[in-house]
Amino acid sequence: MGSAIQEMRAKIAEAGALMLARNLTDLGGGNISVRVDGVVCITPRYAGSRYQWRLRPEQVIVCDLEGNQLEGEGEISREAKVHFKLLNEFTDGKAVIHAHPRNVLVFCAARRSIPPVLEYTVKFGEVKVISYAPGHSTQLAEKVAEALRGQEERVRKQAAAVIAPWHGLFVLGKDLEAAVDAVERIEVNARCILLGRILAAGGLDDEPAALAAAVAASK
Repeated sequence: MGSAIQEMRAKIAEAGALMLARNLTDLGGGNISVRVDGVVCITPRYAGSRYQWRLRPEQVIVCDLEGNQLEGEGEISREAKVHFKLLNEFTDGKAVIHAHPRNVLVFCAARRSIPPVLEYTVKFGEVKVISYAPGHSTQLAEKVAEALRGQEERVRKQAAAVIAPWHGLFVLGKDLEAAVDAVERIEVNARCILLGRILAAGGLDDEPAALAAAVAASK
């Protein structure tokens, strides 16, 4: 494998650890993939639950664009269908992240979209919820792709995102750094919405203890 591919495998391993440390995903699942030099580098199955996102570059799997494993330890994730669908269809999208950010998961559970409430998330527009599809399915891959169609300009500039109900956040970015940055911006935006509703209800003045507990629980 070329040096660019090996370098990307190391970057993906580092990105997974960073995301866990910043509560942008958890041990329950998620994946990171990047298209580089005609192949796809993608995190292995059980990256969270078995390896706690402490991946070595050699564990990051290298596949061809059809999903055939070429190199890497372990096995490819069952969620790879979404990644390969997006990386094959959207030429400007080089990186896909499926993550479980803590505050975004509240919106996933409630099947609610996330409107932008911060200046630095306006560029993503409203992060919409797709209709339900079983996890790890081709139906989920198609629904995520359908929701991203028409958002190609956002991908060219940085990234676009959708929410899969009861499942998590999917982000398609122009590169790995842009995708990770988008996950964090959307997560902070979600946190501001949730805590802002407490403020709107008078929680800051009337129930400071409840607000403090809510802030602590969201960290």
